[in-house]
Amino acid sequence: MLRVAVPNKGALSEAAMAMLSEAGYLQRRDRKELVLVDDENGIEFFYLRPRDVAVYVGSGILHVGITGRDLFQDARVETGASEIMGLGFGRSTFRLAGPRGQFSTAADLAGKCVATSYDALLTHWFQTQGIPNVDVVHLDGAVESAVRLGVADAIADVVETGNTLKAAGMETFGDPVMLSEAILISGKGAQNDDAEAIERATGRLIRRLQGVLVARQYVMMDYDIRRTDLEAAAAITPGLESPTISPLADKDWVAVRSMVPAKKTNQLMDELYDLGARAILVTTIHACRV
Repeated sequence: MLRVAVPNKGALSEAAMAMLSEAGYLQRRDRKELVLVDDENGIEFFYLRPRDVAVYVGSGILHVGITGRDLFQDARVETGASEIMGLGFGRSTFRLAGPRGQFSTAADLAGKCVATSYDALLTHWFQTQGIPNVDVVHLDGAVESAVRLGVADAIADVVETGNTLKAAGMETFGDPVMLSEAILISGKGAQNDDAEAIERATGRLIRRLQGVLVARQYVMMDYDIRRTDLEAAAAITPGLESPTISPLADKDWVAVRSMVPAKKTNQLMDELYDLGARAILVTTIHACRV
């Protein structure tokens, strides 16, 4: 049975469970529930602290997990686990910040002290950037107060609006350390596992999640168009491979069905209408395989 780690709280938790539900898997209804077995799909879900997901997957205890890219890289378990795919939610930016006007680039931190909750990630990043002698201090929370309290010269943290930093008299500087989002990670698993069965179950999970991503990004568009305008209409709505064309009772007209990006729905409807298309309908996609 495939063992999957899911964040049990925080910004990633609800979105992860919603995505798994859309993919056809059972999910817990009680927040106190730590383990849920989905016998029909051959999966066992474990609800863990977001920071622990990568550790369990990387150590081979669990096969697959959902966590943030920042948390995964901070866990330093790349030898036991790898990122499989981004999941399109939980996006954030990990940045350096310091007192206004004091620093302009990351190189300015050479010989300085930087506080963060992601010390392993940040230490490795400074090494890859070739910035020497940076003392990285670990703090579990309230990183923004580190400079004012004299613990550090600068900080590194997840930044969304930046309002908290401004209130503390700070500003971001330099390029982002990382652009993070929720990701699916996979590990090697235990030696006594049925490797083929785990691989099949993992592949099925990946295909389902990919289907959810596509279903969220696309809608199905149907419309009628004159045959003489079909080529131009197909250029507007080419679909993933090509649109589906069906004859109508009026031989001068055809019905067209095509997947289109959801964000462009109204723009494409306007273009088709101006071209002469009529009966333009849009429906959501609940699930798909591509």
